[in-house]
Amino acid sequence: MQRSKAIAMDGALATAISFGPARMGFGLFLPQFKNAFNISTQQAGLIASSGFAGFFAALLLSGILVSRCGPRYAVVVGAFAAMIGMFMISVSQSPMFLTAGVVVASASAGFCWSPFNNAAQRGVEERYQGRTLSIISTGTTGGIALAGLMAFCVASTEHGWRAAWLVFSVTALIAIVISTLALARLPSEPSTNYSHHDASLKRLLHHTAWPLYGIALSFGITNSIYLSFAVNQVDQAGGLSGLATSLSGPVLYMSFGAAGLFGLATAELHQRLGMPTLVAGIFLASMLSLVLIGITPASWPGMLASSALQGMCVMMLSAIFSFWSARLFPALATVSLTAVLVVFALGNILGPVLAGLFQGVMDMTGVFLMAGGLSLATAVVFPLAYRVMFNSQPR
Repeated sequence: MQRSKAIAMDGALATAISFGPARMGFGLFLPQFKNAFNISTQQAGLIASSGFAGFFAALLLSGILVSRCGPRYAVVVGAFAAMIGMFMISVSQSPMFLTAGVVVASASAGFCWSPFNNAAQRGVEERYQGRTLSIISTGTTGGIALAGLMAFCVASTEHGWRAAWLVFSVTALIAIVISTLALARLPSEPSTNYSHHDASLKRLLHHTAWPLYGIALSFGITNSIYLSFAVNQVDQAGGLSGLATSLSGPVLYMSFGAAGLFGLATAELHQRLGMPTLVAGIFLASMLSLVLIGITPASWPGMLASSALQGMCVMMLSAIFSFWSARLFPALATVSLTAVLVVFALGNILGPVLAGLFQGVMDMTGVFLMAGGLSLATAVVFPLAYRVMFNSQPR
């Protein structure tokens, strides 16, 4: 039980840093970056996609690291990437160096999440694994909220955004130490006994995984658009009434992160509602979130509802990716989640680039509405696809 708590808490910290400021911080500080480096919306889209490409590459490398060295090394490498990348951002003087920092920092998320599926299977009793993985996934919410709070605190100070990124970098250093200790002396192999058929990587292409990959791709596209451009959308609309424009983005991220705590209820909601209903509801919430940020970015109720819904969607789907992949492919704990995240990362890469291209022929409001349409289509199609693929298969 003690080891379960250590893995859960370390996982929550690692995902908080890697998926909070390291992976999502670029969008939070985009207005400041645009002013400091004279970046256009199209360039911002390319930088964001480059960061998500770093995440994608790290996902592939993390699977190799875990299989050869165990989960601890992958997590420590990820925390180190977060520290170096965020330090690079804090001292950047050109768009190219900023982009390099964003890529390195974003790569940390690829190293720091999926290995915990392996760590949980090795070091956590089976009855606690679902809860542990939900806690780890939801750690992201704290990182996002704290990133927003930090941005709020430094918005009107002399040092501004550079100080925030320096603090983020120091926090990643702390995570390196904690991960090194918390993931030491794990059992060498999960206590499972599966057939060679189950262990085959070809299982990852089984048709029962297609609905999971489908929602990962869809949400990867829409969520990356939201993370990359939501704060800029609020900033371009003049910010929230009664609040300095530079403080509106941090408020959005704090709301985003706080609402993500609903992710802790994902496993229970899955038991009560079933996967088709739960996922359809999440994507309807995603649609509403995208529509609201598109048409009411400067409205307090609209912006807060939008960010809260998006945060809830991120955390709930993160938990679903984790425990659903583990149930589909129990002998491939890390690789199965990595496969899902690779598809998610492909959507991440596509989203900002497409948004930048479409923004050239329509305003950003239209881009958010189009993204909302994709979420709506997913909400409609997923329950049908799920039932067709599974029929009477175990859920």
